[in-house]
Amino acid sequence: MPTQREKAERFRALHEGREPFIVGNPFDAGSAKILAAMGFPALATTSGGFAGTLGRRDGEVTRDEALAHVRAVVEAVDLPVSADFENGFGHEPADAARTVELAIAAGLAGCSIEDATLDPDDPIYEMDKAAARMAASAAAAHAADIPFVLTGRAEGFIRGRPDLDEVIARLRAYEAAGADVLMAPALPDMAAVERVCASLTRPFSFMVGVPGRSFPVKELAAAGVRRISVATSLYRTAMGSVEAAAREILDEGTFTYVDKAMPSATLADYMGS
Repeated sequence: MPTQREKAERFRALHEGREPFIVGNPFDAGSAKILAAMGFPALATTSGGFAGTLGRRDGEVTRDEALAHVRAVVEAVDLPVSADFENGFGHEPADAARTVELAIAAGLAGCSIEDATLDPDDPIYEMDKAAARMAASAAAAHAADIPFVLTGRAEGFIRGRPDLDEVIARLRAYEAAGADVLMAPALPDMAAVERVCASLTRPFSFMVGVPGRSFPVKELAAAGVRRISVATSLYRTAMGSVEAAAREILDEGTFTYVDKAMPSATLADYMGS
């Protein structure tokens, strides 16, 4: 089993390759094992996917619950694991910094901190406060004795503030504050992706999962993207398969989904079920 330092070094090095890499986004330890076995070079938790496993919406998970979740994922695989820690589970810079400290203690190789307040009436922190929160997070990340990777997220396009100029300004502020990687979910088109990447000096992570805005790897690579996250899309796909199978059971009284979904399963796979 590689050490936390080795995993963090590997995670940082992935951002420096010639081609972008794709992180798998598990929603529990079992899905983490599947993604690791399939060959993903690193994993990153999805706050929305994990919340869904608890029957909640994104943003309704506590810091303690999120930390327990990431510890389970870290222990399940040998890969570098980063975590989606939303706004750092608190509004003040000290709250975000403490979350980063706890992320490192949990064995992670990285985490993300975003500028969304989770308040629908005031969804984004004002610029100065958002930058101060990122600076505090970066100070905590870089004080560690491992090369922990901090991702700074600008949430405007998924929080009702779809202003590309503002998003770029925020990403540049988070870069200046010390974020190692930058991210802006739901950019509207490839022209926006290219402009964002050209505006930054540090790696940009693109988020797949928004219909009509999940562009092919080759196009993202040409635009300068360094990391690609699939976010909640695997969780939503899994739950969609559950719904389709259950609908067949209830409406048709048949079970063809068994052969479609598990063509290579053997009796040994069901021992103990």
